[in-house]
Amino acid sequence: MNPFDLPEMPAGFVWGAATAAYQIEGAVAEDGRGDSIWDTFCRRPGVIAGGGSGAVACDSYHRWRDDVDLLDGLGVDAYRFSVAWPRVLPAGHGAVNRAGLDHYDRLVDALCERGIRPFVTLYHWDLPQALEDEGGWRSRDTAERFADYAAVVAGRLGDRAGDWITLNEPYVSAIAGYAEGRHAPGAREGHGALAAAHHLLVGHGLAVEALRSVRPQARVGITLNLSPAVPATATAADEAAANRMDLLLNRQFTDPVLGGTYPDGFERLYAGVSDLSFRRPGDLELIGAPLDFLGVNYYYRIHAADVPYEQSDPVKRTANDIGVRSAPRPGVPLTDLGWPIEPQGLYDTLTGLAGRYPGLPPVYVTENGVAEVRDDPGADPARIRFVAEHLAAAARAVTDAGVDLRGYFYWSLIDNFEWARGYGPRFGLAHVDYSTGTRTPRASYHWLREQLTLRTQK
Repeated sequence: MNPFDLPEMPAGFVWGAATAAYQIEGAVAEDGRGDSIWDTFCRRPGVIAGGGSGAVACDSYHRWRDDVDLLDGLGVDAYRFSVAWPRVLPAGHGAVNRAGLDHYDRLVDALCERGIRPFVTLYHWDLPQALEDEGGWRSRDTAERFADYAAVVAGRLGDRAGDWITLNEPYVSAIAGYAEGRHAPGAREGHGALAAAHHLLVGHGLAVEALRSVRPQARVGITLNLSPAVPATATAADEAAANRMDLLLNRQFTDPVLGGTYPDGFERLYAGVSDLSFRRPGDLELIGAPLDFLGVNYYYRIHAADVPYEQSDPVKRTANDIGVRSAPRPGVPLTDLGWPIEPQGLYDTLTGLAGRYPGLPPVYVTENGVAEVRDDPGADPARIRFVAEHLAAAARAVTDAGVDLRGYFYWSLIDNFEWARGYGPRFGLAHVDYSTGTRTPRASYHWLREQLTLRTQK
């Protein structure tokens, strides 16, 4: 077998590509859309590389037909996109902006006409600024407003869109946004960030209820970004650091969602930082409601090294200050973003989930991809190799451990606004000229199209 051929996957396997609203849509002040926390954050000097924002991005609000044409030409089965909450509910709750819903209605119609299955993500980080002004995800009220929003969108789109993802990467929303300060809303907190993480999961649980109430036949899941945390060295200190990172990044979310428990050791890790008083009786039952599928975003493994941190003064600690730094092992290749390239990590993620959580629901890899920091619209051999090797690892998880893997979505269909990194990293199967909006398929796009065509001919 050619190492760059796609592996055999189970019957009915879904091949797809993914994007997110704030990263591609632009049109942030058009047709009644309200401000999001990312609009506000991008106005702060120095927080975005190159000083950019998603104000125009790929102009997909106007050029969405171009994106549907790309999907159709690629031959994928499905498209994972997100709905912008402030485009639908500009204040986060209350009056519905019909023009915003109309945009997604047209997109879903076009996808269905081409035989492309919509996978709708309800929250990909663009919280309405009005809700952040009232406390944001630190507040339980935001979780309740999220469920109301989910019901509105499902009520409009759910007659055609059957696959729903409540949240994308709550770890990033909570920790990068409320603890590290490098993502919107740019806070650096301890208790507040942990409260945000919990309320995101509460919002997920409430949204699951709302979706199934409005659309009983809906297939509902959540997308978690998961990275195996491995010790940078064989020392006890690095092993302990890896365990701390696993608690923060992975098990803070997987244990409640998939296991119906809070992770052992979490309270000790944050003793003095938070009393976890945001937890309420019944939350675990709400968060752990059975899912129709789990979305997994995998990019790299964490090589965790121990570093000193201020345990004696917990008031000054943020939620990400747990004494861990990333220290990839020598010889491990890195992407242009400095991320280790280790397909084995995807295998470990999938098999680890199956081993830890009996009754694991079907799994989709909802994001996996590689960025290059160069403006090249054509050849991208590293991307082809990355995708082929990671899919081979995913296929081994199916054959070796019986993981019920149902699909794979490449991140991303097109180059886009990559959050705090601005427009430097280019993940797209198609190149975007940001000055004109022109999309140009790369070699990886043509390779994947050929691979998918071969599958339809078998």
